[in-house]
Amino acid sequence: VQLQASGGGLVQFGESLRLACSVSGFSVNDYDIAWFRQVPGKAREGVSCISSGNEITMLSDSVKGRFTISKDNAKNTVYLQMTNLRPEDTARYYCGADPKTSCDQIAGRRGLFGLDYWGKGTQVTVSS
Repeated sequence: VQLQASGGGLVQFGESLRLACSVSGFSVNDYDIAWFRQVPGKAREGVSCISSGNEITMLSDSVKGRFTISKDNAKNTVYLQMTNLRPEDTARYYCGADPKTSCDQIAGRRGLFGLDYWGKGTQVTVSS
């Protein structure tokens, strides 16, 4: 199993980025998959989650209305479209999944959220 996050970069305040989480070893329709972010010295934070049945759970109030999660079954990839980016969105973004954990369960957890599968992350930096 491998999750590969990509698409990060350096952008200015108000710009957009689309992150991609390319999955191998299972189908994006098998498990719920979530995006997280982490700043050095702080706990990992859930951002958004999409279920195997395409239901979306927002995990952070600060990104509501700006970030959208989606998936492409043919490419076996989950995306995070980020618009109107702010300096406080600067973080390393990770995708994670686990056969036994749903989006609702992720929403109620902290730390490493009890997930078995993690990508290495992609850095997003937003300048003011």
